[in-house]
Amino acid sequence: MDSNQKLRARIVLGGIIAVACGLVAVLYSIQITNSSSYLAKANKQYDRPGAHLFDRGTIFMSGKDDTRPAAATLTSTYIVSMTPKLISDGIGTYEALSHYMDIDKDDFMMKTTFASDPYEEIARKVDEKTAQSIKSIALPGIAVAKESKRSYPGGETAAHVIGIIGEGEAGVIEGKYGLERAYNEVLSRSGTSAGGSLFAQLFGNSDGSTNMGGEGDIVTTIEPIVQAYLEKVLAKTSASWRPDEIGGIIIDPQTGEIIAAAALPTFDPNDLSKIPSAAVLSNPLIENVYEMGSIMKPLTVATGLDSGAITTASTYDDTGTMTLNNKKISNFDGRARGVVNVQEILSQSLNIGAATVALKVGKDDFIDYFVSFGLGDKTGVDQPNEATGLLANLKSGRDIEIATAAYGQGIAISPIETVRALSVLANGGMLMTPHFAKEIDYTDGTKKILDFGAGKRVLKEGSSEDVTRMLVKVVDNSLRNGALKIDGYSVAAKTGTAQIPDPVSKKYFDDRYLHSFFGYFPAYDAKFLVFLYQKHPKGAQYASETLAEPFHELTKFLVDYYNVPPDR
Repeated sequence: MDSNQKLRARIVLGGIIAVACGLVAVLYSIQITNSSSYLAKANKQYDRPGAHLFDRGTIFMSGKDDTRPAAATLTSTYIVSMTPKLISDGIGTYEALSHYMDIDKDDFMMKTTFASDPYEEIARKVDEKTAQSIKSIALPGIAVAKESKRSYPGGETAAHVIGIIGEGEAGVIEGKYGLERAYNEVLSRSGTSAGGSLFAQLFGNSDGSTNMGGEGDIVTTIEPIVQAYLEKVLAKTSASWRPDEIGGIIIDPQTGEIIAAAALPTFDPNDLSKIPSAAVLSNPLIENVYEMGSIMKPLTVATGLDSGAITTASTYDDTGTMTLNNKKISNFDGRARGVVNVQEILSQSLNIGAATVALKVGKDDFIDYFVSFGLGDKTGVDQPNEATGLLANLKSGRDIEIATAAYGQGIAISPIETVRALSVLANGGMLMTPHFAKEIDYTDGTKKILDFGAGKRVLKEGSSEDVTRMLVKVVDNSLRNGALKIDGYSVAAKTGTAQIPDPVSKKYFDDRYLHSFFGYFPAYDAKFLVFLYQKHPKGAQYASETLAEPFHELTKFLVDYYNVPPDR
């Protein structure tokens, strides 16, 4: 054999080896990596026209112990149907079926009379054992078909965050709310057949990608035990104060990872028949805006410090009331405090103090700071239908709007917007992106760690530290006179009470309030920021009465659950 023949033989052998390796890779993809996807496609061969047999990715939570319990997954149930013209013995068929399932005799017998109808449904959501039993007796005219079902193992747990699916155009299943919608393109599965794209699987797609369209599963930041505890605390608080609405968010202020988030009233995505209206499906933490009240005062003080308008040693004469643009504002109790320092603005929650700081900063600079905190803008959180905060009042150019915004009235922002802004105080001055997903596991076996960036600096680190120090004093000395202080831990916190506007009269209700509360710990290296709110609680005027205890309970739980080391 001459050298040319040897070369040709080597080329042919190399080609055979390359194709063999490629075939092995494809077989591995079909049998191992994408087995569930191809199984779903195989099942479709036996599906009746119009049946809901589909494939979809899984949404996972992230357990503290590195477990990944499924929050949304795919299960199978069965449809039992008949072809009436093939049933010659209706009574006999009914009696045979009734051994395995409860069916209405009159309804069944009526359907057997529809001789011209090729398909009549008898029952849906039949379990596999029952379905197999019915198939085994092979009744003439009776068929059993598999259907896909989206299952939410946690029921109501994190329902607003996870969301639901539904039919879109042409009956295609798609995400409608929550992460199901936000990551619909990843969770959806294409109809590409297993054998129709051999060369694409061997050599990649025409655009060079190899992740089969980016289909995969979503791994969230939600910790299931923390989520369950937050929901327990919210339910207990709701039972005590009967608010129209209540919610909470627990976030890592350093990274923007949301560890838990919930709102009541909620729903069970496995059974939507019990919801009073479709409005319950919307996530108020993302989609609604509220006037948040005095939890905005720390941002006002931070603005004053960062701009140089005040220092931590500054004082002012608190007269209890102030008239601006012919409108009178006052402290919550109308009382004057005399000459007091900046600390007392937070410790005593003084509206006149916050207004004084804002006016000293100046209208334009004050607005610039609040906008830099992300207020009046979307956060970019991975949820659909995010609301934009309402800061239009600040554009009036009047002192009165600047003054009221300084203590959280006259501007309305969403809970997620609020959490993002307040995290600036907890993380040293950085504006980050809050998010619920942290990883995509693609169907081709690759993974993508989601990167939402380090954020941008909006406060000097020293400014946030100064405000943190003040908020720690609020907890140590002022909040319930220090009764909620946790030994060994520095906790920074602030309450908020805001009047609720009447949409009809455009004035404020005299007897309806929104209560809010936020805090973070360990204060000087915060691992957690907790935000709580409730709309129109009954029987209490101030948030310190209704939300201080729930915050304290959540803080103690998180310290114990995560074994957070003491910092003082």
